[in-house]
Amino acid sequence: MVRRVYEISAKGKFSKDFGLRNQIRRAAVSIGSNIAEGFERDGSREFLQFLSHAKGSAGEVRAQLHFAHDLGYLGADQYRHLVEEVETISRQLAGFMRRLRTSTHRGHKFSEYA
Repeated sequence: MVRRVYEISAKGKFSKDFGLRNQIRRAAVSIGSNIAEGFERDGSREFLQFLSHAKGSAGEVRAQLHFAHDLGYLGADQYRHLVEEVETISRQLAGFMRRLRTSTHRGHKFSEYA
């Protein structure tokens, strides 16, 4: 998704809207970055916190896609496809967070999956 966000924001009028272009790029990158940072932390609680940040960044990307579409930077099909992709990511994050919260395993977050 990050690559597609970079590609769409590098074209046409979108590329000239430096504020929105940079913000949507940062938010898209933030999704994966927060997942990685949270995983490197010590426990499930911190990991959950960073997954929550990643999910928030997915919502931010979705909102910015809406703005870009309203401003005429994205066509309807392009917008719909990207929104579906970020909504899938958001659902996956929510499911993973639910799994971590309901796990009976306590302690180091990835010991259960080793």
